Amino acid sequence: MHGFCRHSIVLIAHVLLCAPAGMGWAHDAPPATHHLDPIVVEAHYDNAVGTTDAASQGRINARLIESRPTLRPAEVLEFVPGVIVTQHSGGGKANQYFLRGFNLDHGTDFATFVDGMPANMPTHAHGHGYTDLNWLIPELIDRIDYRKGPYCAEEGDFSSAGAARLSIRNTVERGIAEAGIGEDGYRRGLLIDSRALGDGTLLYALEASRSDGPWVNPDDFRRVNGVLRYSFGRDADRTSITAMAYAARWDSTDQIPLRAVQSGLIGRFDTIDPSSGGRTQRHSLSFDTQRLRDDGVFRLNAFAIQSELDLWSNFTYLLENPVDLNPAGIDGDQFRQSEKRRTFGLATSRSWDGRLGDRSLTHTLGVQLRHDRIDPVGLYSTVQRATVATVQQSRVRQTSVGLYGESTIQWLPWLRSVAGLRADHFDFDVESSIAQNSGRARDHIVTPRLSLVFGPWHRTEYFVNAGHGFHSNDGRGTTARVTAKGGLPVSPVDALVRTRGGELGVRTEIVPGLQSSLAIWMLTLDSELLFVGDAGETEPNRASRRSGIEWNNRWTVRPWLLFDLDVAASRARFTDHDAAGRHVPGAVDTVVAFGASVRDRGPWFGHLQVRHIGPRPLVEDNAQRSASTTLASLRVGYRLNRDVRLALDVFNLFDRKASDIDYFYASRLRGEAPGGVEDRHFHPVEPRSARLTLTTNF
Repeated sequence: MHGFCRHSIVLIAHVLLCAPAGMGWAHDAPPATHHLDPIVVEAHYDNAVGTTDAASQGRINARLIESRPTLRPAEVLEFVPGVIVTQHSGGGKANQYFLRGFNLDHGTDFATFVDGMPANMPTHAHGHGYTDLNWLIPELIDRIDYRKGPYCAEEGDFSSAGAARLSIRNTVERGIAEAGIGEDGYRRGLLIDSRALGDGTLLYALEASRSDGPWVNPDDFRRVNGVLRYSFGRDADRTSITAMAYAARWDSTDQIPLRAVQSGLIGRFDTIDPSSGGRTQRHSLSFDTQRLRDDGVFRLNAFAIQSELDLWSNFTYLLENPVDLNPAGIDGDQFRQSEKRRTFGLATSRSWDGRLGDRSLTHTLGVQLRHDRIDPVGLYSTVQRATVATVQQSRVRQTSVGLYGESTIQWLPWLRSVAGLRADHFDFDVESSIAQNSGRARDHIVTPRLSLVFGPWHRTEYFVNAGHGFHSNDGRGTTARVTAKGGLPVSPVDALVRTRGGELGVRTEIVPGLQSSLAIWMLTLDSELLFVGDAGETEPNRASRRSGIEWNNRWTVRPWLLFDLDVAASRARFTDHDAAGRHVPGAVDTVVAFGASVRDRGPWFGHLQVRHIGPRPLVEDNAQRSASTTLASLRVGYRLNRDVRLALDVFNLFDRKASDIDYFYASRLRGEAPGGVEDRHFHPVEPRSARLTLTTNF
């Protein structure tokens, strides 16, 4: 702790050394800004020259979110260029995410916030960083601010690959009532409205939906959602209080072995264990305020979240518990991952604007606190969802404190720097049903960040970004001494693992109506150990390096016609030499997304979205690779009058037979050898389906 305090003092001193000069002249004149002549690009992204500190940073506005069809709520993250969202299990489980050569699993290394509340769950029953966004109502999202790489001091844990901050609307111009119907048992009802109340505005939203999916064993995915928000003030001085509630239950069709489909044992949309599934709930209360001061801005966000999850899965079938070979044993490999969690947090910052001669300055100091109380979090052996044995059950108290400072200086009309420093401290307190795995651990890390922005010249600016970030590990792994299964000795994992990144970029508006950016990036991860929730034990992983290039384009061809094109290529390799190979399993090497929007063309509107995911290695030696996947979705809509519109959404437009995700590992079906069979396991893309939505404004 002494080291952490020492680093914290250094952090504050680093910012305050510059602050007096800036604050001393704060009232002499407003900060100078290098102005460009306005150029109107009414597109889906607010990424104009002069608005960001990196070529890979940007903002997505509500109009894009409204225009594009989404099969799942979490697909709103695909609006972030290069992000891919898929699913390998039932509809209520957190999605799988991919970005910049990372298989992010259920959210690790990509930080997601909704109105300041973190969506990533550390030390989670299913996987560290688990990000379930099924409680989102896409129609409520006002904007998405995104960053990539460890270059911004505000972003801490889980953000090495990137971060997205979603903001919810305070009001709607007119009420919204929607009714949706579709194939595979899809039904959805939505009501959103806002009313003046006292000096502020009360916004409420209610959503209910269900879907079976195309599966032989129907998902029977049912969810209900509610949001209540009171806000007052406007522009720079605003405050909001928000309550959210969500509950869902579902049956799962997990990934299935290819050999079972090829032999005719099951079909593409069938399952091996029909009793898999889950249930979850989430409730939250949050407070957010921003106050404009004479010399800057004060911000405060506080939140409390209560959540529960029970998840039943079976990925290996009869490999560990072969009841056909041992009738006295447990019937199959099904397991339950369960947790009950309460999360409390606070984030506050103060910025100061000022001048030093001809230079404009902005200094920011921020504090972020988070405390998770997880009791219990466990892994259990089950049969038909009935618990038959406890593998490991824990009570965890996890606390993190982050301090950061950032200084922005306009050195010259064509040169701006953003220098930041961040210090984080983590405490873990674990009480396990396996006595040897109980204990306490702590760790801290200091991470510098720097961005340089050159220009603009001819409506073009250039970026140089570098920084260190970090990735935390599951708290149970920091105190583990023996494996949960077998009791074999293991070493505790590193609580915090350093990452290092760099980026060169350019953004231009030299072509009227076109915003284009290009970024070349690199990211390395130190050697680390991971705690695997599916096994209840630690698993070694190696140091890695990822690099790539991203090209993003927004083109307003006509006021009613807009095109988006994003191309990303990456290379992921382990940095050490191992006989197993150097390829990083699951790392996507190519992502291409194309969108075309038609709006206000008489009564008609529509959107076409095409997404391509390149092949990826499934094992370290690259001997097994997944196939590429190209999918298209289409929305065609018609405004019946000012208040009523009808929209038809078609997903998997060309009915491609592909995989949402692929894995390669050993599993065992009834009658196979005791050691099982190494095989490809896949979760198929849902076949072409259509949904019809009637929307009424009132």
